Amino acid sequence: MSHPSTSKFAPQATDRPPLRTNTLPFGQFIEPETDDEIINVHAVIQHMDVLLRVPTISKAAVMPDACPSGSTPGTIPVGGVVAAKDAIHPGFHSADICCSMAVTFFKRNDAVADMLDASVASTHFGPGKRSGSEVGKNKELAQLIGKFEKNFFLKGLEAHAEQHFMTQGDGNHFLYIGETESDHRRALVTHHGSRGLGAQVYKRGLAAAQKHTAIHAPKVPMHNSWIDANSDVGAQYWEALQLVREWTKLNHFAIHRKIALRLGNAITGQFWNEHNFVFLRDGLFYHGKGATPSFNGFSPDDTGLTLIPLNMAQPILIASHADRADALGFAPHGAGRNLSRTAHLRRLMEEFKADARGLSPNNIAEIVARETKGLDIRFFTGKPDISELPSAYKNAEQVASQIEKHKLAHISERIMPLGSIMAGDMNWNRAGR
Repeated sequence: MSHPSTSKFAPQATDRPPLRTNTLPFGQFIEPETDDEIINVHAVIQHMDVLLRVPTISKAAVMPDACPSGSTPGTIPVGGVVAAKDAIHPGFHSADICCSMAVTFFKRNDAVADMLDASVASTHFGPGKRSGSEVGKNKELAQLIGKFEKNFFLKGLEAHAEQHFMTQGDGNHFLYIGETESDHRRALVTHHGSRGLGAQVYKRGLAAAQKHTAIHAPKVPMHNSWIDANSDVGAQYWEALQLVREWTKLNHFAIHRKIALRLGNAITGQFWNEHNFVFLRDGLFYHGKGATPSFNGFSPDDTGLTLIPLNMAQPILIASHADRADALGFAPHGAGRNLSRTAHLRRLMEEFKADARGLSPNNIAEIVARETKGLDIRFFTGKPDISELPSAYKNAEQVASQIEKHKLAHISERIMPLGSIMAGDMNWNRAGR
């Protein structure tokens, strides 16, 4: 494996830009209402104040779902958008490159239980990989993987691309069954990123960025380091991002197609959009960290529509582009969090007066029942992850209202919830007995 440290990709001599002494102004489209939200927004602004001293950054914005994504000062928050000049910052799109949403509409309205049964049999949640290779079954996948050899950010990652195909990971990733509000069409929606493939590309990209930044801007914190977009390394990294994007899209719709075949149901429409990615526009690299593009032509396959989920018990919004300038042409990617997973679990434990052993199975069943009433909710591990239930997220109606108030996107349809699948608890002892 050749890494960017080889002489072929040695950084070129350039000026070493200092950190700005003053921060930049940025668009703020988040209106806190509760104490938790006020604390959350204060933390987001503190992070942005430090982040916007990085010399490559030209402009930025935060969306209504913004929340801190780390404790290190200057870490880009979830719901943050940053436009950089001649620079790609791996830390600004995160390890889950091209985390994205995809929807398929069906001709026939099958029973929700049947659709979820077919989905459980067709996808995979949680850590790990598929035991068998999908390459021989999917010519598009084989052709895509064949391009890895010529890109040093992808070379040697062929096994990740094969074994993580048809999987969705864990955390907040999901498979959602719903129906359109206007005409009651069944819809399947998936949310996931690029799995181990993207994580490895991110790791290599961050190493290249840190090497470059340590030479050219040593005062910049390494988590805010960048790759020179005009260099050979930059060209290779940009190409790697596009191939990871292609893999992720292929993965979404391969899962959807397999479910459709199990059901024997015809597909009548599909589209998708990413929200952890980098977009080139007007000569700048727009980094969306948990932010959804809302401008025409953000990608080669832009349909003019995007998907914005809220939580498993709330609608998924279908929105058309608004391209608000001071929002940098972006909208939120979901409802976001006010509390970390640990803090949310701690609050639930306090509510149920749980002891050091944690919440009991009965406590957990009660929490799930009250938050998902009337829905068919399944967890791939068989153990609910209560840190992903609706109460873990910001108020869905409030976020949707702020999207419309600030004209970040035009909500044209809602996919109403019927059921969903998530990974479930990966560590039962942290929450229950």
